[in-house]
Parts: sequence; structure tokens; C-alpha cells
Amino acid sequence: MLFNSRAPHDWKAYSAGSKPSGQVHPLTIETLENLGLSTEGLWSKTIDDCEQYKPDVVITVCDSAAQEACPLYLGGAIKAHWGLADPSHLDLPKEEKLKAFQVTVDHINRRLDALFALDTANMSRPELIAAINHISDIE
Repeated sequence: MLFNSRAPHDWKAYSAGSKPSGQVHPLTIETLENLGLSTEGLWSKTIDDCEQYKPDVVITVCDSAAQEACPLYLGGAIKAHWGLADPSHLDLPKEEKLKAFQVTVDHINRRLDALFALDTANMSRPELIAAINHISDIE
């Protein structure tokens, strides 16, 4: 939702997990709605649910995802890891946890700012790989 709400018109993101819980976390829904984003149609899905897509770039964000093998159908996609702690795992009261979700969203948005600022049309594949991987350093 964050990516697609801000991305250039010809860019599209799909979100999936290697071990989805079966439901979108309620605080994810609340955080997105607080930002004015529609959560209609969101559902918890596995990476295999996205097999019909042929991504150009795959960015993992879960701390544990960097160690996991990507499915073969991702083939020649550029792969990057922008590891972030999962706020849903924090043992905090709801309001503090909701703040942690917002901090995570802010972190993602700073990285998206950098991604969307890239002049991808004039970058070689190695330059694009380096630039996308470098974005993981943005706090």
C-alpha cells in the first residue's frame, strides 16, 4: 500500500511473506488507515501467491527474510534486503506498539523517497543493483 500509493504510474508492488500469519496485523490496518490509505482487499499471502508476477526487483524487509532462499520464478529479478524489525513482535501496550508501527512506516517512506528519486532509466543494471542495495543504509 505504501509503495503503490506513492510510486510512479508504471511501477507496481506486491507484498507477500515466506511465513504469513494468515491475517493482516490489525495495527498494520490501523496504521495504514491513519495515513488515509485504503486497506480494502489486503490479505495475508505467501510468496507463492505471487507466482504469476514477474518482478524486476524484489526487496525483502523482514529481518529473517535475507537468509531465506527466493523462489525460482523470481529468476533474474534484482534482489535487495532492506531489513527492518517487525513491530508486531514487540511486547508493548497497544499505543506504544502503534507508535512503533508508525516509526517503521516512516523508515520505509524514507527509503521509498530514495528509490523513487533514482534515475532508473539511465542506470545500468549493476548501478541499479548498487543503488537499491545502498538504500538499505538509510535510517
